[in-house]
Amino acid sequence: MELLKELCESAGVPGREGRLREIVRREMEPLADDIRVDALGNLIALKKASKAKKPKKAKKLMIAAHMDEIGFVVSHIDDRGWLRLVPLGGHDPRNMVAQRVVVSGPKNDLPGLLYPGIRPPHIATAADRDRKLTVKDFIVDLYLPAAKVKREVEVGSMVTLQRDFAEIGDGISCKAMDNRIALYMMIRAMQQAKTFGCDTYAVATVQEEIGLRGAQVSAFGIDPDLGVALDTTLAVDLPGVPEYEQVTQLGAGAAIKLLDSSSISHPGLVAHLKALAKKRKIKYQMEILPLGGTDAGAMQRVRAGVPVATISVPTRYIHSSVELVDKKDLKAGVNLLTAFVEEGQKADLNLV
Repeated sequence: MELLKELCESAGVPGREGRLREIVRREMEPLADDIRVDALGNLIALKKASKAKKPKKAKKLMIAAHMDEIGFVVSHIDDRGWLRLVPLGGHDPRNMVAQRVVVSGPKNDLPGLLYPGIRPPHIATAADRDRKLTVKDFIVDLYLPAAKVKREVEVGSMVTLQRDFAEIGDGISCKAMDNRIALYMMIRAMQQAKTFGCDTYAVATVQEEIGLRGAQVSAFGIDPDLGVALDTTLAVDLPGVPEYEQVTQLGAGAAIKLLDSSSISHPGLVAHLKALAKKRKIKYQMEILPLGGTDAGAMQRVRAGVPVATISVPTRYIHSSVELVDKKDLKAGVNLLTAFVEEGQKADLNLV
C-alpha cells in the first residue's frame, strides 16, 4: 500500500498535477513502449499489443484515471496574512470546517488551518446560527506574520486538504482517494498484465474535477477504438439511507457502471466486463450514479464517438478528507482491469 499512500498524500489540484505526474511516470516508464506528456499535462503511456495477440492492426484501448483532487487556489492575501480561496471542484462546506490544509507556495509547503471566518458558537447571534455556510466564508490561517505570508505565498498558490493515509478496519482512508485509487489501479493492472490484447494507452489525466478537460484532449489525440475510465463512486451504505439510494456498497466488489450523468456505458463493454468477472471469479456489483460523471463522458464524445465503460471503486464520504475504500473492492478493481487489459479486444462492440 506504500504506492497508494504516496499517491493519496501528494498534493495536486486541477491544473497543478505535476507531483502526481512524476510518480506515475516513475512507475510506468519501465514497462511502457512510449511515454509522453501532452500540452495540457496528461501523461500518456503506451504499451503495444502482445505479438501473439496482435492482428494486422491492433485496436487502441484508452484507460483514463485522473490525477487531480478537489482543492483550492489562493485568490487574496489580506494585510493580516489571512488567505481567501477559490474552489477547484465540488466542495460541501459541511466537510470543510476545522480542517488542516497544505498551502503550496512557489518554494515551500506551509501547514495551515481551514476555518470559516464567522463567530464561534460561544458568541454567535441567532442570525449567525441560522446562517448557511458557503465556500466563500472560509479562510486559511497560517499563523505567520503577514509579511512572511506574502513572501511565501502568492495568488494562485495551491491549497489541499491534509490527512495521513490510514488503515481503518478492513478499509483504507485518506483524502484524495478520488481519484488516486484509480491511478493505483491503472499502474498495478499495467504491471501485472501478462499480455496486452490492444495497443493500450494508460492515461493519467488532468482537470477532471472541473470538467473532464484532460480526458477530452487526450482522447482526441489518441483516437481510441474503446475506452475505460477508472474512478471512485458513491457508497452511501449508511444509516438512514434506503438500499435503493445507496448506489454501491463497500465490500460488495468492484462496480461496473451502467450510466451516470456524463455517459452511458456501451452495452458490449458492460457485458464483456461482467463475463470477465465471472470467468475469473472477481466480485463485482452494478452501478447507476444519478448525478456525477467520469472521464468516460469526455472520451465518449470525441471525434466520431468512442465506446466506453467505467470501472469504479465504491467509496464512502467522497469529497471529504476521510474517504474510505474497502481493500477487497480495490483488489477486485485491479483484477478486473487486468483482465480487460489482457482480453478487452474480444468485446463485441456491435450495436444490434
